[in-house]
Amino acid sequence: MNAIVAVDQNWAIGKEGDQLVYLKEDLKHFCTLTTGHTIVVGRKTLSTFPGGKPLKGRDNWILSRAADFFVEGARVFGSVEALLKEVPQDVFVVGGSEVYTALLPWCERVYVTYIEAAFPEADTFFPNLDALEEWEIEEEGEPLSEAGFTYRYRTYRRK
Repeated sequence: MNAIVAVDQNWAIGKEGDQLVYLKEDLKHFCTLTTGHTIVVGRKTLSTFPGGKPLKGRDNWILSRAADFFVEGARVFGSVEALLKEVPQDVFVVGGSEVYTALLPWCERVYVTYIEAAFPEADTFFPNLDALEEWEIEEEGEPLSEAGFTYRYRTYRRK
């Protein structure tokens, strides 16, 4: 299992239920990595997708505690346990924070867009992989710039 996330230098990922910043090239990177794979997303994060609908070109699996939640074109799982019974090896966990927290223990890799800026208004965070002994940087890209932000792609691997 993999996760994919964009974080600031404090490992913040969001504010008031949305991403901190949208970077066009990073969205393309996200599409390249996840298209053709299963993605796991929470109900609240799904609502931030274009039109609040599942992403095209992927099998969309939604983790939601709402027993009656239904989305056309997606599978809904009411628990982590139910999801884990069927999850493919190459799945991408794409958020939000509760889903990341619930599934990170089963992830082998995390694809991080590391934004070299701080968003003090952020209210949602991803675990700081640099501070966790079981994770190491497997690959780090060169700095990129867009919309006044410098960022780089990092791939973390579980030791």
